[in-house]
Amino acid sequence: MASTPAMPTTTATTGTSTGAAPATGMPDPQEMMKQMMELAKTNENHKILADLAGNWTYKIKFMNPATGKWEESGGTAVRKNLMDGRYSVLDVTGKMQMPGADGKMKEMTFKGQGVDGYDNVKKKFVSAWVDNMGTGIMMSEGTYNPTSKSVTYNTEVEMAPGMKQKVREVIKLTDKDHHVLEWYEDRGGQDTKTMEIAYTRSGKGK
Repeated sequence: MASTPAMPTTTATTGTSTGAAPATGMPDPQEMMKQMMELAKTNENHKILADLAGNWTYKIKFMNPATGKWEESGGTAVRKNLMDGRYSVLDVTGKMQMPGADGKMKEMTFKGQGVDGYDNVKKKFVSAWVDNMGTGIMMSEGTYNPTSKSVTYNTEVEMAPGMKQKVREVIKLTDKDHHVLEWYEDRGGQDTKTMEIAYTRSGKGK
């Protein structure tokens, strides 16, 4: 657990004696601790992420916002489990063509890192993402569909002040050695696909 809240109690007084008693409406401290310990356990949702541990190569297709054209590139990714499988950490490195300060296209190194997990309290998948193309932290929440074997995250990004955009991210778990990430942006009320990343396993991680 990230933190453990204090267990408050109040002191009841009478004319002849004093003693500690739980505040009215407050949960029993022992029951609360028991519940917290249960919520700290991993389950089948954490295993979905844990099974992705390993080394990967990827191919990405994305719509370049500067040109409006589809671009392709690739790179490598390493996913590792953290804290006994409670979280999954993804490190990505790749190359991509982006406009420089002079407006001309040039090859740039892309680096990104994500932390994924399943929050037993919210009963949702949760994700945080950072990369060297910005300074913000993208926070997402999602659900798993066992029929389609996919995790769908929803979030909102703000690439520039006042330019907020809703995003839907779908991770399709094809098999143990392949999965695909699809990125959809809400453009004028239309769900528009602007990126797809296909991952192929290249070896087991630690």
